[in-house]
Amino acid sequence: MTTDIDGFAGRLKRRENGGMISGWVGIPDAMLVNHLAQEDFDAVVLDMQHGMWDMETAASGIAYVRLAGKPAVARIPVGDFAAASRLLDAGASAIIAPMINSADDARALVKATKYPPLGERSWGPSLALNHFGLAAEDYLQSANSLTVTIAMVETRTALDAIDEILAVDGIDGVFVGPSDLSIALSNGARLAPNSAAIDQALATVLTRCRAHGKAICAFGSDGDRAGQYLKLGVDLVIAGTETAQLRTGARAAIQTARNVIQS
Repeated sequence: MTTDIDGFAGRLKRRENGGMISGWVGIPDAMLVNHLAQEDFDAVVLDMQHGMWDMETAASGIAYVRLAGKPAVARIPVGDFAAASRLLDAGASAIIAPMINSADDARALVKATKYPPLGERSWGPSLALNHFGLAAEDYLQSANSLTVTIAMVETRTALDAIDEILAVDGIDGVFVGPSDLSIALSNGARLAPNSAAIDQALATVLTRCRAHGKAICAFGSDGDRAGQYLKLGVDLVIAGTETAQLRTGARAAIQTARNVIQS
């Protein structure tokens, strides 16, 4: 079982085992999160943008991930920076924010996720203190480095502004969203997250992240794609959604049973 003693940030920087692999859950069920957190994922993301989590269920989901000794990450809805602060208060180790297209967007995100002098996060981390096992003063002094702020790069505008976004103090890394990015790069003509255009964009973002000393994360549609990203040098990858994994597993079991009958 992995632990989060020195924080998600430290593990990202060390690239243990060639990078981190995270689960991804949109179904707002803490028991489902509990099952996935028991697997050998390095972290679990709760998707509040396209998933159905609300603040109450997300706080429970974070708790289950924490009980499994894993860092919990939350992807907030577009522009919901107030939720980012509350999720950190609930014990999330990192926030992923979609559609960060400029340095101004990045600075607004940092305001909500970092304490002064970097940001303007309001004090109230009652659950976070329990999950991190820190006294209030210790959490205050370490929270800005212990919790991770990740800006999603998923538009042509964000690609053009990648250096400006990465230069914002308090942005710890970026997350490439290949589906939306493929739509943007094709002017709405294609949904092609595994295309050569995405590979090229990812390579560019990776180079810029290394230049700025920031982390790079990416969404892989399945384990093979996630492995390709890790091989390229991505620090954290998603190996598909929980719904895709559930249906893939079900189909494999059904087909195996049919094959036995036919043999």
